[in-house]
Amino acid sequence: MRIGELSRVTGASPRSLRYYEEQGLLRAHRDDSGHGHRRYDDDAVDTVHAIRALLAAGVPTGLIYDLLPCAQGPGPRLERCAAPMLQEQLARVDAQVVALTEARDRLRTVLDMVG
Repeated sequence: MRIGELSRVTGASPRSLRYYEEQGLLRAHRDDSGHGHRRYDDDAVDTVHAIRALLAAGVPTGLIYDLLPCAQGPGPRLERCAAPMLQEQLARVDAQVVALTEARDRLRTVLDMVG
């Protein structure tokens, strides 16, 4: 399928699809000359859905690249190989939550000092 059809089916903009391709998350094929329109395999729909779901969960594209071999079918449904990587990401997010909570509390303290 071409980029416009993939965009329509997945809800991802053509610009996003090109970005996913640049990041190595999505593969497109070109005609024999290499200069023709992008064409995607049928499984690209599931791949784009997986990418979008992981991005919505705050997973950075570098980690998505590592996780995609663990994605199976729509959803994404992830194999067990994804668990350690996702647990590490969750720990990073938890640490960020703690840091932001501490910063918020300090900011409230400073704001309370304002006359």
